[in-house]
Amino acid sequence: MNLGDGDHAAQLARMQQAFGRLVPHNRALGLRFVDFADGTATLALPYDARLVGDPERGILHGGAVTSLIDATCGAAVFLRLPEAVPIATLDLRIDYLRPATPGRDVLARADCYRLTRHVAFVRAVAYHDRADDPIASAAGSFMVSTPGRSVMQRLADDERAPDGSGD
Repeated sequence: MNLGDGDHAAQLARMQQAFGRLVPHNRALGLRFVDFADGTATLALPYDARLVGDPERGILHGGAVTSLIDATCGAAVFLRLPEAVPIATLDLRIDYLRPATPGRDVLARADCYRLTRHVAFVRAVAYHDRADDPIASAAGSFMVSTPGRSVMQRLADDERAPDGSGD
């Protein structure tokens, strides 16, 4: 699907609103959508002193980075699904390669590279500036319900609805 910049920005804003409303934990961490495509999501975890795990060095707690990666992987799965259905993390392996730099936001990018009837498979990296210089890398699987229409199709339908109500 080829979306114009305005359409993409509007969809990103709607996704951010739903993301925070549906998952209070994501909202509490301050997670925000940075970008998305079909089966791919990029989210940001803003640096927050309340999330520091090493007070001497000011390094974010690994649990906050884990939550960022898990949420990003879940978002990528939702963006690959034919319709919005409940999902659950089955397995998420994270390799921490280096600590996050104190005072800096952390980004995560995830790709849902395979979707079967009941399981989605994802890969992700957490980083500051470049995905090829990761803080952590991850691979995971998520349980999904039987798919129907994709989230990307639903977003496009919302844009076409004359009254803006979508489905």
